[in-house]
Amino acid sequence: QVQLVESGGGLVQAGGSLTLSCAASGSIASINTMGWYRQAPGKQRELVATVTNGGDIYYGDSVQGRFTISRDNGKNTVALQMKSLKPEDTCIYYCHLINARGMSYWGEGTLVTVSS
Repeated sequence: QVQLVESGGGLVQAGGSLTLSCAASGSIASINTMGWYRQAPGKQRELVATVTNGGDIYYGDSVQGRFTISRDNGKNTVALQMKSLKPEDTCIYYCHLINARGMSYWGEGTLVTVSS
């Protein structure tokens, strides 16, 4: 069993910054990819950012240049630094992990609210 615990969500004004963190624990095996997705009410879940075991990083188009993902392989953690936040960034943010066997795991999500 793998657990992903997110932290760092909250309320922030537009233009502000926030950092999300996610810690993985349990029967992780070898991690391939860790990252973040988000979902707004009534919309599909979308990619925010992911980082592979080899250090390849992918960002969603809407956050490119504003968000930065980082990963600590030794601690099985991933962080998302969010800057220049916009009201449209208001979503539930989910931590995501894919292990070397291709199994996918999700955290419960943390709410980020950006006020205008």
